[in-house]
Amino acid sequence: MLLSTGALGLRETRQRNPPCGLRYLANMRSFLFTPGNHARRMEKTLEVDCDGVILDLEDAVATAEKPAARATICAWLERPRGRRLAYVRVNALGTPFAFDDLAAVVVAKLDGVILPKVESAADLQIADYIIASHERARGIEIGAIDLMPIIETAKGAQNMFEIATAVKRVKRICFGSGDYTNDTGTAWTLDNPLTLHYRAQLVNVSRAAGIEPPLDTVWPHLEDEAGLLAESKQGRAMGFQGKMTIHPKQLEIVNRTYSPSPEELAFARKVSDAFEAAEKAGSSALVVDGVFVDYPVVYRARALLREAERAAATT
Repeated sequence: MLLSTGALGLRETRQRNPPCGLRYLANMRSFLFTPGNHARRMEKTLEVDCDGVILDLEDAVATAEKPAARATICAWLERPRGRRLAYVRVNALGTPFAFDDLAAVVVAKLDGVILPKVESAADLQIADYIIASHERARGIEIGAIDLMPIIETAKGAQNMFEIATAVKRVKRICFGSGDYTNDTGTAWTLDNPLTLHYRAQLVNVSRAAGIEPPLDTVWPHLEDEAGLLAESKQGRAMGFQGKMTIHPKQLEIVNRTYSPSPEELAFARKVSDAFEAAEKAGSSALVVDGVFVDYPVVYRARALLREAERAAATT
């Protein structure tokens, strides 16, 4: 087994720490979309195993339903939700709904805003200003609410680094294959070379920008569990920290894929123990189960073990 960052789900912190600062972000494996105008479906998110909920005001809500949906979302945000993070996907800034969306949902118990169809730093600077004004007016710490842009157009893909570094409020970005393939006129498939390229680019840009690894796109085929598993494995290997989902039935596969397996943890423990013994004997390189091990591999193994322990302690 080869210890790689993608294969083990290891991440570096925003502060660009040295290798010993690698992190496994256990609380960002799965985000579940739910319509913001459907109180029962929103309630069901409290009964399933997701790390985050995305309350949708955009595609899942008809125009006439949007004002009422804002109120429904705000009522849900007051509910106890345990460890689940709560984000709201507002409408794009170019629509007539975005300003009222933000005015309604920027409340103390909101973890973050997901902004769709982001194409430039200016989009995020505008959203950041609006969010900050509502935080200030409502006594919320400035910057407390995350802002997560979705890359889902060709222009947005072209401006990834500009988007990733636009404002400090952006801690991670995500990819939307549905709108991206619609914009580019390409196929929404697992092996589309264009989406593969830009999903991989999103991971590289996130690292270069010093932010967290991104969240991967949804898988639209609810009955295709093999496809969901394949794309989840692909995304984890690429370096995504988690995946967005559209149905509770997808959560088990996504959570399992984006968590270290018992075999990965056992190998990491073996690497750590063997290297400790070798180092005491004056060596800093050895072979464990056919894998060459030196300091970078050990850093990743020990970081995985630390973060797995922390995740278990907070579950």
